Amino acid sequence: MPMDIKMCGLKSDEALAAALAFGASHVGFIFFPKSPRNIEPEEAGRLRQAARGKALAVAVTVDADDALLDRIVAAMAPDMLQLHGHESPARVAEVKARYGLPVIKAFSISNADDLRAAETYVGVADRLLFDARPPKGAELPGGNGVPFDWSLLDGYDGDYLLSGGLNAGNVGEAIRRADPPGLDISSGVETAPGAKDPALIKAFFEAVRGARADDAA
Repeated sequence: MPMDIKMCGLKSDEALAAALAFGASHVGFIFFPKSPRNIEPEEAGRLRQAARGKALAVAVTVDADDALLDRIVAAMAPDMLQLHGHESPARVAEVKARYGLPVIKAFSISNADDLRAAETYVGVADRLLFDARPPKGAELPGGNGVPFDWSLLDGYDGDYLLSGGLNAGNVGEAIRRADPPGLDISSGVETAPGAKDPALIKAFFEAVRGARADDAA
């Protein structure tokens, strides 16, 4: 069964082309001014045209209000929305109803309590995303290049994307340890914050394929 892989934080034609060429199932565009991966809705709308029929385009926001979401949806026409802030289950349901789009809800995970809290969104969000809790003092909710303890996912059989500190060097271990239904990658294929590298993107997908082939052997 194919594994979903979401390439997030895309800003350039070159990076998007690499993500699509090597097999991304989802491509993510971030709308958060503090992030080095921030992009304007109109530019995301231009870029996402290349993904039509090849990958699902995801608009990633952090505690966005309706005005910002209205602008993003109008300019980009995303296939999905990702809420990466402190949105409540009620807010997730409200966003789904307002836009008629599937919603991914992201969570910062550092212990079993965080995982249990995420369970309250099952049946509300269409998919969960588990990211590492940001380091103390970090301004970004994601994209910090930090993994969490994957053993927390032992026995977890829900539908989720694994995120946080993944790269070509450790994604094989993540797949063997957690066997996630999907992966979310951003900073692990960058040469600098926000600068995606096609060679690193290629290496990441090759590492995923190698790990999955080993599991199937």
